[in-house]
Amino acid sequence: MTTQIKKLAIMFADISGSTALYEKLGDQLARQLIARCLSILNGALVTHHGTLIKTIGDEILCTFPSAEHALNAACEMQMALKTDNQSSEHQMFIRIGFHYGDVICEDGDIYGDAVNVAARVAEITRANQIMTTTAAADALPLSLHDKVRKILRADFKGKQEQLDIHQVMWELEDMGSTRIGMSAYRKPQAEGNELVLRYLEQSYSISEQNKKLILGRDDACQIVFKSDFASRQHANVEFRFGNFMLTDHSSNGTYIRSSDGVVSRLHHEGATLRGKGTISLGQPYSDNPASLIEYAITAKA
Repeated sequence: MTTQIKKLAIMFADISGSTALYEKLGDQLARQLIARCLSILNGALVTHHGTLIKTIGDEILCTFPSAEHALNAACEMQMALKTDNQSSEHQMFIRIGFHYGDVICEDGDIYGDAVNVAARVAEITRANQIMTTTAAADALPLSLHDKVRKILRADFKGKQEQLDIHQVMWELEDMGSTRIGMSAYRKPQAEGNELVLRYLEQSYSISEQNKKLILGRDDACQIVFKSDFASRQHANVEFRFGNFMLTDHSSNGTYIRSSDGVVSRLHHEGATLRGKGTISLGQPYSDNPASLIEYAITAKA
């Protein structure tokens, strides 16, 4: 048994929505798509001097000699999959989380607090995103500092203090922060606020006490949206890390129009809702959708 302690970047990368993929496409086709996706991830890993520790179903655990190598590999993984999706009938999405710190290396496996932190970062990352920690961001060369932005503070199990989480801007449009909520995501909203959603003369509220609502066509959803453009469980809205987050899980995407008229489309990703506006499930505003969900954040009475 050989045990060493090394300072490494630890990365978890997994395929989002793989369970639903098996249900939708069947075992054989889903397995082929997942294998192709994992092959893309492994290709980027090798290019950037990574070491594959293990594959766990639809997830890989790997290490890199530096945070720079990890960031470049993560960006290549996302970009390569995006390119592959352009010629594929079935879209695949991944989420990546990585951390930098001391790791116990023993008989081809890795252990320690740094591994646990990396796993937790991956857990709070959404499809199409790359997230990392301050330890990793600080270890990057100066030339890469503009590719990471601190967006939230998160509670981690076993940690007395919250950890700052940074998002890696891997797409060109990310650099301009054009997506709704990206800059606003940094500051938690007041804990006393509530988000009120209105649909078909009914009102629904989300707050620190009532944290989550599911929107979709299925009768089991809290807000049942009767439209052929909506998925059965289209999206969810939740109170998370002091903000009101909308996350899309649909086939056709979710459209948000804020009070200033700016429209954003989400597809297998999330955004922070601020102020007030409307939400369209599956149908762009240019199609004049018949039904909209209104939202407004107000001080809780």
